[in-house]
Amino acid sequence: MTAHTPPSPPFRDPRLPFAERIDDLLSRLTPAEKIAFLHQFAPAVERLGIAAFRTGQEALHGVAWMGPATVFPQAVGLGATWNPELVRRVGDAVSKEVRAMRAKDDRVGLNVWAPTVNLLRHPLWGRNEEGYSEDPKLTSAIATAYTHGLRGDHPTYWRTAPVLKHWLAHNNETDRSTTSSSVRPRVLHEYDLRAFRQTVEAGAVAGVMPAYNLVNGRPNHVSPYLDEHLRAWTDEDLLVCSDAGAPSNLVDSEHYFDTHEEATAASLVAGVDSFTDHGTDSSQMIGRLRGALDRGLLTEADVDTAVRRQLSVRFRLGEFDPEYDPHDATSEFDTPAHRALAQEAAEQAVVLLKNDGLLPLAPDTRVAVVGLLADECKRDWYSGTLIHRSTPLEGLYERFGAERVEFAEGVDRVRVKTSAGTFLHVPEADAADEVRGAEGALDPALLAGRTDLPPLTTDATGTELALVDWGEGVLTLRGPDGRYLSVAEDGYVRASADQPGGWVVQETFSLEPHENGHLLKHLGTGRHVCVSADGVKVADEDPEVFELVVVERGDEAVARAAAQADVVVVVAGNDPHINGRETEDRTTLRLPGHQERLLRAARAANPATVLALVSAYPYAVDPADLAAVLWTAHGGQAAGTALARVLAGDVSPAGRLPQTWYADDADLPGLLDYDVIGSRQTYLYFEGTPLFPFGHGLSYTSFAYDGLTARVEDGSVRVSCTVTNTGEVTADEVAQLYTRAVDPSVPRPRRELLDHRRVTLAPGATAELSFQVPLSAFEFWDVAQDRWRLEPGSYELLAGASSEDVRLRTTVTLDGEPALPRAVFASGLTAAGFDEQSGIEIVDRTKVSGDAVTPADGTAGELVYRSCDFGPGISGVTVEVAGEGSVELSLDGGPALAVLSPGTPTSGPYDYVSLGASVAAAGVHDVHLRLRGPLRLAHVGFSG
Repeated sequence: MTAHTPPSPPFRDPRLPFAERIDDLLSRLTPAEKIAFLHQFAPAVERLGIAAFRTGQEALHGVAWMGPATVFPQAVGLGATWNPELVRRVGDAVSKEVRAMRAKDDRVGLNVWAPTVNLLRHPLWGRNEEGYSEDPKLTSAIATAYTHGLRGDHPTYWRTAPVLKHWLAHNNETDRSTTSSSVRPRVLHEYDLRAFRQTVEAGAVAGVMPAYNLVNGRPNHVSPYLDEHLRAWTDEDLLVCSDAGAPSNLVDSEHYFDTHEEATAASLVAGVDSFTDHGTDSSQMIGRLRGALDRGLLTEADVDTAVRRQLSVRFRLGEFDPEYDPHDATSEFDTPAHRALAQEAAEQAVVLLKNDGLLPLAPDTRVAVVGLLADECKRDWYSGTLIHRSTPLEGLYERFGAERVEFAEGVDRVRVKTSAGTFLHVPEADAADEVRGAEGALDPALLAGRTDLPPLTTDATGTELALVDWGEGVLTLRGPDGRYLSVAEDGYVRASADQPGGWVVQETFSLEPHENGHLLKHLGTGRHVCVSADGVKVADEDPEVFELVVVERGDEAVARAAAQADVVVVVAGNDPHINGRETEDRTTLRLPGHQERLLRAARAANPATVLALVSAYPYAVDPADLAAVLWTAHGGQAAGTALARVLAGDVSPAGRLPQTWYADDADLPGLLDYDVIGSRQTYLYFEGTPLFPFGHGLSYTSFAYDGLTARVEDGSVRVSCTVTNTGEVTADEVAQLYTRAVDPSVPRPRRELLDHRRVTLAPGATAELSFQVPLSAFEFWDVAQDRWRLEPGSYELLAGASSEDVRLRTTVTLDGEPALPRAVFASGLTAAGFDEQSGIEIVDRTKVSGDAVTPADGTAGELVYRSCDFGPGISGVTVEVAGEGSVELSLDGGPALAVLSPGTPTSGPYDYVSLGASVAAAGVHDVHLRLRGPLRLAHVGFSG
């Protein structure tokens, strides 16, 4: 007799559709097994042969946190390439390295949390480096390209499963888990949702991650928009993964729910499918889910829906069909092609902001490269560990020869003197160099500092330290061997870190004036540095009073180097872990004072000064006295080589600014003001003069535009023009097409990007460019009708080299739907559907859905609703309100016709009452409402 082999269950049958297989697998899982799947770290189900699975592998510009990998430019740098085809290739390379790394380390996940599609609305946002652009169209174009690269080209099986971050309207780190973004309907649809929508509709997105913040008073992790909008854009199952710790925030910091069971149930019902909380320990979330089920807050069907979405991703990743998975044997890692691509991306990301003819540099130029970033190749929080690195100094050495390059870092060299007259001393250490995170970690925030090196001591002469002030009084101190002073868990100060870094940076200090000296405060622990018999450490008491003895000022060294060169390149910018990063917004656009000092010294010593800004965000700098200015984001492993090749003219720069560079802090709105229309934000609405406009970037050649034509046919506008390289070098041009409504009935963008094309042209060559723009690109969100509407009339089309450098114009006339007055007699007014407001914020009408409005400061605010049609006449008005205060109604700015106020405050913010008053009106009028007091208004009705 032969043993009978039991048939494989249907979920193992690759001939069946995924949906049938998922149904079968769901039916075989126990309730406990399904609940366990809802945590980030889903356990194995050995009885069914199902492996463990985790959501979340950071891969923003290369595989992050898991050790060495190819490091590409930061996301904002990829946005500056304006090159979707390049970014698709970057995504392709990153996904192949994810697969190759997973083959050797199963901690590497295939559900990648990238890209970030939050719009770069405000340049002081600490995570500016993670986004692509302030413009929804450009953001979605780059994000779509990256997700297609991450997904791979196979029609069935995905190489990785990308998750978009961070849903929704998330541009502040300050109090990020408790602040609410007030987003009016037009801004929601025309701005914040657009980048997500167009990327999801392109078909290479596996899910999204909600952001920590609230939108219109409701946490994103219980947002009705997940179902109302996100899941309406695609037929694919989308996996919604919570941000880390956010499920607990609903109770612990936001106090939106009383219990974790209520919060967890509300998140799951709203559409969150995987809970990232309490690290690898799933027991807390499993307990909350079980408690929610026991209390009837959830049903098993709710759990099944979430598990189904996770399984859909796992099936698409080929987990259940390894023999058919075309990506299973992928081994491409740190290949010559990936290295070349990293360099190509870094070169394409360089933006030439100003050039008085100094660039490109002649081959025999004697160059001084100076500045705090001149010999740095910085990583950020979402970088992998560098396998290769290139600094600007190394790049210039390679390109011009070390004998023609002078270098001065510009640090202040100091000795730190104690009150006893001794000096801080860095002991010699016979220990190997270590790179933070080189071994990889599922949570690098938990990586501990080194304790294998001796703590600092004191002696009669001390050690010369390199001091840098990164702005806002945040300092780093570095020993002679290049290691930064850092504090480990035992509290001792050591020269032990290769770079500042970590979730809580342990390498930053500040000086506090005290008596005749300074206290040295360690910012990571908040403690002061003291000197004890067993070494230098931080403690809560007995702080040491120090005196800084300056051995050499950085500007003196910079001036010496600059004076010996034909051209000086000042490399300035930021350290991505200091003053502007996740958890910390910037406070100013200004370059830190230390770096301003170095720039002035270089310029005074040598008028042929080039400023090369290497940063994660824009700065407000004065370019008037500078011969040339360039900007690049932190460019990954090939950053220095790329910058040197651009300076030398081996590559003509063709990066373009993905966001407006403002001239002054006074040009910026409040960080928490998300009303891009009302506050005239971004190039779309900004009416001032920018330092450098959106889309700006110069070249080493010149281009001529000609022959702009446009015609309307088949539901689109077909636009064409030619671009000719009229210079003497081969170069890329980024041709940009914008539109402007000529006579809009509501505020519309000054100009808005419709499309763009990056093309390579040899001298004298001409490219014929054509764009097919759908008529939907000219629509706006009509709050009166609560839908998209194409307004009939004239639209100007503008082609050129930036949003302000317009070379050609033409006008098309589009048919559309005429404006209709609001039918308020039939449907009243939804309070949040205003046309204009002053002093108002939008809040949640209930914890589940709907919006209301309230005075932002709790005292007073005004609302305007244009063109309200009262028909033959009304005789009464009703308002739905909660809280205490009053609503005053007037028409066309005239006197108050009614004031409505609850006699006593309602019992809570969601306990609405309906109030009525007599009002007589007929015809079409603008309705003005004035709110006083902490009152919430949800709806206004009219009766005849």
